[in-house]
Amino acid sequence: MTAVLLIEDDDRIRLSLAMALEDEGYTAHAVATAEEGLIAQRRHRADTVLIDLMLPGMDGYECIRQMRRDDDVPIVVVSARDDTHDIVAALEAGADDYVVKPVKVKELAARLRALRRRGRAATQPAAPATSVLTFGDLEVRPEAGEVRLGGEPVAVTRTEFRLLCELGDHPGLVLSRQQLLQRVWGHEFGDERVVDVHVGRLRQKIERETGNPRHLVTVRGLGYKLQP
Repeated sequence: MTAVLLIEDDDRIRLSLAMALEDEGYTAHAVATAEEGLIAQRRHRADTVLIDLMLPGMDGYECIRQMRRDDDVPIVVVSARDDTHDIVAALEAGADDYVVKPVKVKELAARLRALRRRGRAATQPAAPATSVLTFGDLEVRPEAGEVRLGGEPVAVTRTEFRLLCELGDHPGLVLSRQQLLQRVWGHEFGDERVVDVHVGRLRQKIERETGNPRHLVTVRGLGYKLQP
């Protein structure tokens, strides 16, 4: 069974969501504060963490940052806040996905399954494929799990790397936000701003001029592509 750590200060939501997740086949450990969540994750590592942003004491953003210092566990924000600023801040802190309340448990369970599949795939030996995807001075090495710009290594997250590989496998082809949500995040629904935020973060790492990108290009009204 997959273990989920739920960090939620609202007693009613915490109890009902924990029970609903257990009905979906998960084991759920629920706590009310970020401090309790950090202790629980250190003692008994969960497979996935669900966290609210507005918590008493330490908020969700800082909790995510602290957890990310020594743990690559998938983290999903579950929040009533749907402002783009909040989504960007949560993803910048290190969250993998963002779900807006009220939560549809079936949708949430599907996202958790997708995260687990991504995690398992990351630990599998890579299948034979093109060893290096080259886009000018940008190199993506799927088998080695490396990204280089001008020969220098670039530190990217697992999600950013998967996004680059997906675009790199289709050089010059425009992929819509919905296609990227499905192929990289593993679900056909969700907030497309999650894609935009990750693209923005990648541009800060792989573009010489983020305002005039050469590699990761926006095709207005359609989506994104990597220029060959």
